[in-house]
Amino acid sequence: MTGAIRIRRYRWSDLDEVLALHQIGLAQVGLMPGDGVYYDDDFPRIQAVYLADRGEFLVGEEPGGGRIVAMGGLRRVDDETAEMCRLRVHPEFQRRGCGAMILERLEERARELGYHVLRGDTTLQQGAAVELYRKYGWREIRRETRGTAIVLYGEKYLTPVVSPQLIR
Repeated sequence: MTGAIRIRRYRWSDLDEVLALHQIGLAQVGLMPGDGVYYDDDFPRIQAVYLADRGEFLVGEEPGGGRIVAMGGLRRVDDETAEMCRLRVHPEFQRRGCGAMILERLEERARELGYHVLRGDTTLQQGAAVELYRKYGWREIRRETRGTAIVLYGEKYLTPVVSPQLIR
């Protein structure tokens, strides 16, 4: 891809840009505060929620300008499982592989951190995200209606699953 984004770890000075990107991404698919899906209370606490608790938060900067146009995070669920969340790509950069770049780096980072399972959710309105997760081998585990949105929950095993019957 020509002019690929540069991916780096989140810095506190990125807060306003990542919050704006989050709002743009959700508004693009009709999700808004108060709809039962939209929330943003973790943004002021990215250091504590993601980085300081065996997680990660990455941003993708546009070539040359340095504007943040993609992002995504890993949040610890338990010792074996992390949640991939906040995967967003600015509309001007969608369908260029930016979301895939962030997803791949987060999956790689989850393995480095020792996680065996990744979980995440998206809505049916976020068709590009649904397509991306499926392309990368995620499987849907359940659906839930929240307000007017249908939330899809998915997971991906990062290490081979061993059947308990095979262990003796």
